[in-house]
Parts: sequence; C-alpha cells; structure tokens
Amino acid sequence: MNQAEEKRAIAEQELVEARKRIEALESGASAAGAAEIDISTLVEVPGRRRVLSPTEYTELRENLVSNPLIHPIVYRPLGDGRNEIVSGANRSAIYRDLGRTKILGVPFSGDAKSAELGATFSNLLAPSLPDYEKYRQFGRLQDEFGFTRADIIKASGLSESHIQRILAFDKLPAEARLAIALRPDRLGGNAAEAFAALATAGHGEEVTKAIQALVASETLTQKQALDMAKPKASKPAQAPARAISNGKKKLCDVSVRNGVIGLRFAGKESDVSAQEWAAKIEDFIKREIDAMNSNG
Repeated sequence: MNQAEEKRAIAEQELVEARKRIEALESGASAAGAAEIDISTLVEVPGRRRVLSPTEYTELRENLVSNPLIHPIVYRPLGDGRNEIVSGANRSAIYRDLGRTKILGVPFSGDAKSAELGATFSNLLAPSLPDYEKYRQFGRLQDEFGFTRADIIKASGLSESHIQRILAFDKLPAEARLAIALRPDRLGGNAAEAFAALATAGHGEEVTKAIQALVASETLTQKQALDMAKPKASKPAQAPARAISNGKKKLCDVSVRNGVIGLRFAGKESDVSAQEWAAKIEDFIKREIDAMNSNG
C-alpha cells in the first residue's frame, strides 16, 4: 500500500468510526450516563446546527413544551466550564427560549475532530434531513478536514443516485445556494438536478430568481419555480398581411399565421364579399384536389 492509499484508508476508517459512534449515542446506548447540565454552559460551533423549516421547528418546540426530552443532547466538555454541542443544538436552543436552565445530556469523549465528524454524521443520518443539508455537511467535511467525496460517500452509506442528487447543488449559482441555505426544505435533490441543468445551459440568472421566489413563497411549488426558470419559446415572426386590390379599391387583406390563411374584407358589404369569396375558394380547392388525384 502506497502513502496515498494508506492515507485514504485511515480517512475512511475515521469516518466509519465516527458514524458508528454517533449512531450509538443517538440510539440511546449511552443514555444511562446522561445527566442534566446547565444550558448556560453550552456553546455552538458555527455551521453545525441543522436548519429546520418553520413547521419542523414549531413541531419540535410544541413537543418539548409538553413532553420530557427523550433523546439527550450530546456535548463535549472543553475543560473550561463550557460544553460544546455535538448533537442537539436545536433542542438546546428551544429549551433556552423556553426559559429552562438545564437539559439532559450525554458527554462525548474525544477530540475536536472526532466531535466534528460525530456532529456531521448525526445530521447525515437524520431521516428527514433535506438534500441541501446533506450537501452542506459534505462540504464541511471536505473543507475542514480534507476528506475526499469518495471517502464521505462510502462512509455515509447513501446510494449513488442519492449522492448525485446531493452533488447537483454544486452546479447551482452561488446566489441560488445562499437562498436555499435559508430554507433547505424548499428544494429537493431532484429539482436541484433540473435547475442545475438549466444553469449549465446558460440560464443561471433565471434559475437564481426562480429559487429565490421559491424560498420566499410557501405556496409556490418546485414545478412552478422550474417553469419560471425555463427559457420561454419565442414565437416565430409573423409575415405582415398583404393587401389585394381591385383597381384602386382595396378588396381584402391576406394573412398567414400558424398554418391559418385569413382574409379580411373591407367596405360596407364585407360580410357578403366574404361569403362569396369563401364559396369561390372552396370550389377552387376542390378543383385542385381533383386535378391532383387525376394526375396521380
């Protein structure tokens, strides 16, 4: 095994261990060691907390108002009286908003890197986690620890098709991603793939505006937003109407639009003229058809 292969094997093992560790903590295997801690001692790492939709936040808040905490938060003691939240930042924030001073927690033994990996996989393994949040967590592992996407994908256990949907966010304009970050629940991976295809085809501005509209409106659907971003089919140029005159007097205008031949007659007796010429045109077409059939 060369140095690069050895480094990758170590990285993969670190990710697998982090996943197993957080699965054990989140499943309650360590709940026996849970104890209440002061909420005032809890600190967050920027970017670690999962972004909840308004509905998810309201449901979680109402649940915590009426029921005891089933899953303890996970925290890492920093040794200076503070405790870094590894998992459970939203639960802690709601407890703080409710004026509570203590929350049930389980200590996480490990260094900062292990805590970050554990926190990331705590988010990645959440069943309802939006695809954009998965994308954001992937990015944090890459940027902060240098893990390759292949390492992360293998350790996450997600399917290849799911991974492709997540990575589609990479191809969206930066401003569009900023909008999605405010409401990750508003845009799924399938729609992100469709938007990414439009952006790649040169419609990035339209994609950004459509996604911003989607995030700003609770009633706009992803399909409607996609339709907004799609290029509008331009109508073919219509030939101008041609005037037919009888001497100096105009008889009618002839126009052709979308396969329809139109005749517009002028003068007081336009209706009578139209009826007469309609009969003549019908007779002419019939004679032409008969001639074609006899020649064939």
